[in-house]
Amino acid sequence: MSVVKAGKKGRKPSIWRGVPRWAKLCTVFGLVLTMLSGGVLVSTEVLMARYEGSVGKADLFGDQAAGAKEKKSDIKGPLNLLLVGIDPRTPTAAPLADSIMVLHVPASMDRAYLFSLPRDLYVDIPAFKKANFPGETTKINAAMSFGSRVPGGNPDAARGFELLATTVQNATGIKRFDAGAIINFTGFQKIVDAMGGVDMYVERDVKSEHKQPDGKPRPGNPRGEGYIGPQAIYKKGNHHLKGWQALDYVRQRYPKNGVPDADYGRQRHQQQFVKAMVGQAFSADVVSNPIKLDKVLRAAGQSLIFNGRGNSVIDFGLALKNIRPNTIQMIKLPGGPVFEGKTYKGEQFQAGVPDFFTALHNEQLDAFLLEHPEFQNKTK
Repeated sequence: MSVVKAGKKGRKPSIWRGVPRWAKLCTVFGLVLTMLSGGVLVSTEVLMARYEGSVGKADLFGDQAAGAKEKKSDIKGPLNLLLVGIDPRTPTAAPLADSIMVLHVPASMDRAYLFSLPRDLYVDIPAFKKANFPGETTKINAAMSFGSRVPGGNPDAARGFELLATTVQNATGIKRFDAGAIINFTGFQKIVDAMGGVDMYVERDVKSEHKQPDGKPRPGNPRGEGYIGPQAIYKKGNHHLKGWQALDYVRQRYPKNGVPDADYGRQRHQQQFVKAMVGQAFSADVVSNPIKLDKVLRAAGQSLIFNGRGNSVIDFGLALKNIRPNTIQMIKLPGGPVFEGKTYKGEQFQAGVPDFFTALHNEQLDAFLLEHPEFQNKTK
């Protein structure tokens, strides 16, 4: 069982004359997770090298162990990129995939589709000999943890990514990922602050489970689970969020805090954030300020582990240079709970999702979305 079934261009600054308008530099921030699809301009090869050198690299797909040679051909669509957000606590704690997002780029390479998988998706996680894992049917976010096991050593997030990628492929029918990225949420705040914050629409009033109004952690409840004390509040409407506020907002997933659709609402907020970050990175405030641009690129690189299966993050940036914020379609995959008796086991995809994946495979997503507009997530 794989799953239980149920813009306008601005003028080029003269210092960048003769180079491509946008060089996409990093894969999506995720949860966020996810690609700084922010197609940011770079003015010199030196700046490119600084960015490329700051990006963490690892064998996320097991290619090196399999003896695969690096791919050196031009990047052509269609493409599928797997973007995973983790929030590591300690070096000895096994990572969980808090955000799992897929960016699909069709053959035209001029637009993209971004969708999330519920982290509670109830799936078969296959056996994985590298981690002495026998296989188990459980929530998909555990695949990262199971795969990361290193007998006698600290967990390896890259090894966990490999098992998660295989699990996602089985759940979606995607045969191969062309690139992958692990985004460390602890570095995410620095990226947002390096950009000077992010403009984002908050769709309803949301109260923070974790933060006080000044950004300090809420103290634990001495009488039981949860937290006590005043809560940061994000009111409905347009806001300019600092790094800690943006990260805190997209983490909220409880109905009691104003997210009635729980993890599905959090997925939507993560996607909205990715799109907001794309727009922010395209802004003149970033690209016309060399100091801010350099800070953004280095902060992004330091929060990212990337594998392009032989192609660098800069290679992918240039290949995706025609994608703009308004050409990224956010997708919502409908789901519902799975029970064994009265015991909640996780989430399952609902009717229509297998047809979505068939359309993705056949390069027919535009036609599918015309027929099924309910699969489109809106920014507002």
